[in-house]
Amino acid sequence: MEFGLWQVWEAGWVPAILRGASITIFVGLVSMAAGLVIGTVCGLIKWARIFPLSLLVDAYTSLVRGVPELLIIYLLFFSSVEFVTRVVTAFGYAGVAESGYAFVIAVIAIGAISGAYSTEVVRGALGAIPNGHIEAARALGLPGGRIFRRIIASQMLRIAVPGINNVWQTTIKDTALVSVVGLQELMRISFIGANSTRHPFIFYLIAAVVYLLITLASQAGFDGIERLLRLRTRK
Repeated sequence: MEFGLWQVWEAGWVPAILRGASITIFVGLVSMAAGLVIGTVCGLIKWARIFPLSLLVDAYTSLVRGVPELLIIYLLFFSSVEFVTRVVTAFGYAGVAESGYAFVIAVIAIGAISGAYSTEVVRGALGAIPNGHIEAARALGLPGGRIFRRIIASQMLRIAVPGINNVWQTTIKDTALVSVVGLQELMRISFIGANSTRHPFIFYLIAAVVYLLITLASQAGFDGIERLLRLRTRK
């Protein structure tokens, strides 16, 4: 009998695929949050040219952006397996040490990659703010904290949103790489299903559709954020 979408449903793969998709989104969100924190701090350092921290940030972004993402995951995986396993076990999760370790490695690796690209997005957004706006605020005697919140941060966010959108889309796709460390995300589930049924085309096609739906929904969300920020700017 020909294997198709109905057989995928009957065999119970749909819940597994949805569970994998939810893990993909969760890993992406946590990694992106970590990357934004890293990117904001490092972007501010590069923009302000704080020596010697700016040199360290330059080295970090150059290294991460110059090395393949898969290689970064492998380096983290094989260099820290014992350490992370001990930490996970120390918190009383010895029974789920393997899955907990895979999740930690995934977040660290994807977060570091996201952070490197977010750094350049934030730095570029800060550099695009007209100096005259900041100088005018200082001339009015506004305190530094208020200048940062009302002038720098607000404009930086509006300018950076399109770039952050690109980083998020890349982050979601990069989560597929962490299947190599055994995390049961969408790509890993698709790989298991393809090998179990010997019908790889069906499962990888389903994975492609799910990834596309995630990115389309994300794009719609970012489009809404951009419209909202434009409306606030006009007011």
